[in-house]
Amino acid sequence: MDKLEEKLKRLTPKLRHEVEDYVDRLLSDKIKNKSKFKFNWEGGLSSLPDKFTSVELQHKSSQYR
Repeated sequence: MDKLEEKLKRLTPKLRHEVEDYVDRLLSDKIKNKSKFKFNWEGGLSSLPDKFTSVELQHKSSQYR
């Protein structure tokens, strides 16, 4: 399998520019998402331990995927 750099060299200048823009967007989104992560969901299921086990909750969550 070719290395990424070798693949990039085979692209036209226009396609290389598109790839660069895409990578910039990926990096920008990652930074934005990383800084905005919140734990406001923490404790949201605290009333459920008496009703369900963690395994039961896992099974229920898989039903919604």
